[in-house]
Amino acid sequence: MIKRLLQNISHRYASKWLVMLFDLNIVAFTFIAAYIIRFNFNLDFDFVVMFKQIPFVFLAALISFLLVGSYKGVVRFTGFKDVINIIIGVNILATILIVSTFFSRRLNYESIFNISGSIIYIHLLLNILFLVGFKLFIKSMYNKLMQDIKTQKRVLIFGAGNSGMITYDAITNDPKNSHVIIGFIDDNERKIGKKINTLSVYSLDKITPKFIEKYRVEEVIISIQNIESARLLQISGLLFELGLKVKIVPPVQNWIDGDLSVGQIKEVNIEDLLGRDPISITNPALLDEYENQIILITGAAGSIGSEIARKATNYNYKKLILIDTAESPLYELQQEFVQKDVKKFTAIVADVRDFRRMEQLFQIHKPKIVFHAAAYKHVPLMENNPYEAVSVNIGGTRHIASLSVKHGVNKFVLISTDKAVNPTNVMGATKRIAELYVNCLQGKGKTKFITTRFGNVLGSNGSVIPLFKKQIENGGPLTVTHKDITRYFMTISEACQLVLEAATMGNGGEIFVFDMGESVRIYDLAKNMVILSGLRYPEDIKIKITGLRPGEKIYEELLADGENTRPTYHEKIMIAKTKAIDTLTISDKIATLCTLNSKSQNLEIVSLIKEIIPEYISNNSKYEVLDSKK
Repeated sequence: MIKRLLQNISHRYASKWLVMLFDLNIVAFTFIAAYIIRFNFNLDFDFVVMFKQIPFVFLAALISFLLVGSYKGVVRFTGFKDVINIIIGVNILATILIVSTFFSRRLNYESIFNISGSIIYIHLLLNILFLVGFKLFIKSMYNKLMQDIKTQKRVLIFGAGNSGMITYDAITNDPKNSHVIIGFIDDNERKIGKKINTLSVYSLDKITPKFIEKYRVEEVIISIQNIESARLLQISGLLFELGLKVKIVPPVQNWIDGDLSVGQIKEVNIEDLLGRDPISITNPALLDEYENQIILITGAAGSIGSEIARKATNYNYKKLILIDTAESPLYELQQEFVQKDVKKFTAIVADVRDFRRMEQLFQIHKPKIVFHAAAYKHVPLMENNPYEAVSVNIGGTRHIASLSVKHGVNKFVLISTDKAVNPTNVMGATKRIAELYVNCLQGKGKTKFITTRFGNVLGSNGSVIPLFKKQIENGGPLTVTHKDITRYFMTISEACQLVLEAATMGNGGEIFVFDMGESVRIYDLAKNMVILSGLRYPEDIKIKITGLRPGEKIYEELLADGENTRPTYHEKIMIAKTKAIDTLTISDKIATLCTLNSKSQNLEIVSLIKEIIPEYISNNSKYEVLDSKK
């Protein structure tokens, strides 16, 4: 009964005029108290004069509080700014009383305007003490009562600096707060052992099972800006081993309107442990680039295509055309946009291999910017199905690129991969041929052909992260093909930022690559994911080495032999300087390759691919026999 009553009260707020009335009564009370203190608690002063002065003080206080708006604050959430408002208000009140006293004495006004200076200053101090103290008392009582009816988590904040204090304020001032902060953790020896807001600062080695049991700690919030990934992993690993949940405060640039909210504090995830700073692009030119443009995206239901589509909705485009053969994922994207009230978009189920259908769509919609993300990308599958890889990755690209020239598209952006560099598998080789084909078309019309080449995308369909998550859910083991295998990684958001930026800065013929930092050992990534899941390696989850798959490299490259880079205006984005090619010969060979049908033998198809891409050397694949003939 009491619990329900408190919950009902917690959803209601006192009228601001009731707060004003209460504050004015405190001012009247403190005025009487100021008289008593001024006369050393002897009641030998003129009571009649004092009681005549109270209405005037009441009116002056009303004017002061109306000016600063101190009565508008919600008492239970009183913060620093509210305290400052109160102090300003009572100082305005004291100033009004001092001015009235001055003119009363100068012009012989009524005695009710003549108040002793000592009484005014005592009144000022009492007002600050009682008005601020009472509001903080109400806030404290409210929080105490709500703690008793809510299930609250007992947490520590890692970081006793500015970011840690902002996190503390965000949590304590949150109306739906479900946390009790019991202390801070910090690496700085000068802070350890001291107190902040009456809470102790501990060193990390003090957080032991005994400490956790004693203080009933459940969670740690890491609040350190620009923390290194290695240090974050080290801290997270230690805390996970102690059975604690770990959350992290986002970078300050991601705070909404410069303020941190509790809802932005998230659980540590694998993106936080990439081993490099996330790539950020802020370019106002993008607004002009997509202004009033008709944008067509192939492979729009895929991981990259759908994220490009989402980011495109941030611009004032004329029309957005989403094309994919995957009906269900495309429907899901369509419904997502409908729920978000996205306007001016069309979702179309169509196949880039169907030239007539693609030409029909170009004629109807007349796109001016094309993002070509449609592709088959799974290395082992394409190794056994080279015809399909050729038909989609090369044939589909030929169709969309050629139609872009024919219909006067301004910019064509090809989504490529680091597996196209010195390829060792069918998938990478077909993507490299797609790069060559769009390069052959550069200058054939007004269309500017731009290629973006990047590494593995975290969380994309078929990537290693969802696979590891599923394997962890099933109790393991996690499967890694080789202990030394490495890959470059980026988030889906980063990949799509690159694509959008490339479309803006590209003048045609470029291959854009990222400065992606150091490549990541997949074996280490697997261990980190076990730790992030709150489990122990190898006690709870083991890692099994399965051997390299057909066509798989131990490491990937972003540049081919003979390529180097030149910088762009963004320090993280470079342009690969590519070798000159015989466009006529390459185009003819690609056309011949695309005339093969489904009855063609795999060896025949791959042999033609290797003619076009001499650097394509198969690895751990049945097609190695073709290399021995070179």
